[in-house]
Amino acid sequence: MVTTDIHDLATAFRGRKVFLTGHTGFKGAWLALWLKRLGAEVTGYALAPNSEPSLFEVAGIRNTLARHVVADIRSLADVTTAMRTAAPDVVFHLAAQPLVRASYRDPVETWSTNVIGTVHLLEAVRSCPSVRAVVVVTTDKCYQNLERDVAFAETDPLGGNDPYSASKAGAELVVQSYRKSFFANGPLVGSARAGNVIGGGDWCEDRLIPDAARATAAGNPLLIRNPNATRPWQHVLEALHGYLLLASRLLAGDAAFADAFNFGPNASDNIAVGDVLSRMQQHWPELHWQLDPQSAHAPHEARLLCLDASKAQRMLGWTPRWDLDTGLKKTAAWYREVLRNPGIARALTEQQLDEFAA
Repeated sequence: MVTTDIHDLATAFRGRKVFLTGHTGFKGAWLALWLKRLGAEVTGYALAPNSEPSLFEVAGIRNTLARHVVADIRSLADVTTAMRTAAPDVVFHLAAQPLVRASYRDPVETWSTNVIGTVHLLEAVRSCPSVRAVVVVTTDKCYQNLERDVAFAETDPLGGNDPYSASKAGAELVVQSYRKSFFANGPLVGSARAGNVIGGGDWCEDRLIPDAARATAAGNPLLIRNPNATRPWQHVLEALHGYLLLASRLLAGDAAFADAFNFGPNASDNIAVGDVLSRMQQHWPELHWQLDPQSAHAPHEARLLCLDASKAQRMLGWTPRWDLDTGLKKTAAWYREVLRNPGIARALTEQQLDEFAA
């Protein structure tokens, strides 16, 4: 079966056994809930949530899971045991150290989680004959970024200056190596490179929207490091939609999709941090910001990132469903409502899933 429409996803995933790493994180929690609503049986494998609050806890994601395994992706024995117990059809690998600035503070953790963790995940897949499809999630930052004002395509060189970006390039090399060395006869393994995602329920440190939500809730202005940094912004459901479409093609046995895919917004939504905040303020008037006086001493981060998602559009039929203004409106509404009443987090998250799929 070839899945090109969002409404076909239930057919692709209903009754499927899914092994999802990183399910206690922001993206992983949204994906776990979506998979449950598609009729999949999900085993989650991750560390405990790394923020307080977390979407995993406030939206009650635990009770959507067939199994909830709290363990480290850096333990080959643990991930192998958990995967064999789950006997999944499809694996989504989202577990990672996801932050640039944290990678400067602890490069060893970043490299061991993002590279060796991916090795462990794929080694576990090798020992689990039920697996037919694997989607490894990396990032738009995996490319060698010379900041030449051009959009990265999947054929561009991998690279990275900071430990996070370089480790994600390393994870892509691990995927390529395992695909050619061990998975020539299956399972099919694809990788997904998405842009900067926004959406309700992200409470991670050093991310623009969570930092804005915390500052606004406390009645303080948000301190920003670089208002001119330009990123490919998109709602989290856009990226997850891409992951699901890619997995559905791999499950269908189409080897042409065992490859890397970019998932990024239209060029008009590749905008600067200051512009994102200005647009966000239209939906959240209490939001205010100012330049961080320590910004001159911050570690290096790329000034410009842009993705060419034409391959995903051409091969997968994936296109952005919400423009950035819609994504910001949904994000602001989620935080404003949940900050007033945390008890509605699950219902509001499901409502936005339904609106995206409508």
